[in-house]
Amino acid sequence: MIPAIDHALEELLRAAVPLPPELADISFDTPDGTWGAQLSRITVSLFLFDVSRSSLPPQPPASRTREDGRVETRPALPLIRLSYLVSAWAGNTTDEHQVLGDVLTGLLKHDAIPPAYLSTELPGSAKLRIGAGDMHKPGELWGALQGKLKPAFELEVTVPFDADWTLAAPLVTTVQGQVEPRPDERPGMQSTRSAYSTRTAMTGKPKVVQRRSGSAIVAEGVPADQA
Repeated sequence: MIPAIDHALEELLRAAVPLPPELADISFDTPDGTWGAQLSRITVSLFLFDVSRSSLPPQPPASRTREDGRVETRPALPLIRLSYLVSAWAGNTTDEHQVLGDVLTGLLKHDAIPPAYLSTELPGSAKLRIGAGDMHKPGELWGALQGKLKPAFELEVTVPFDADWTLAAPLVTTVQGQVEPRPDERPGMQSTRSAYSTRTAMTGKPKVVQRRSGSAIVAEGVPADQA
């Protein structure tokens, strides 16, 4: 994902500023003091100094139907924020300010990187935003780079982190069931067990009978007129 964003930013700047290859370079190297001393042409530096998860809500789950009718699903995608330190390097301060202003103007024309500049398909748009500078102070960044403080601005690119599509479980459309006789009952034979209410009058001692359905011996009450 990161190389695809780098390539897209370079293509966008060359077209929007414009910055043709014969006029200027675009670099993603670390702009420390050693690197800056080796430059001989106008150069726009896009230094990726931070990669973090965005505080924005993730992109919701999605589903799609394949050509064979199967359904694929994808989980919610977290948003990743890429923070670039953008600076211009030229022979003098006036030229650097001019180039930096042109780059800023070109970026502000777009809320997102146009898909035409992306070398690979992303799961969502790559949003562009000029950083407010509330999280990183330029002086601290240049101090960490051991370089001279230069005019620069933060460029934030927010893009969903891709995830694989997986086949969804097939939908249940029909349910089939089968009723089988109990093991202690044979087909064609009706159970001989009689159930009587506990309130049925009984006389004498209970009559002991044997059920046909098994060998268990149970005692069942007999109504008074059959005692």
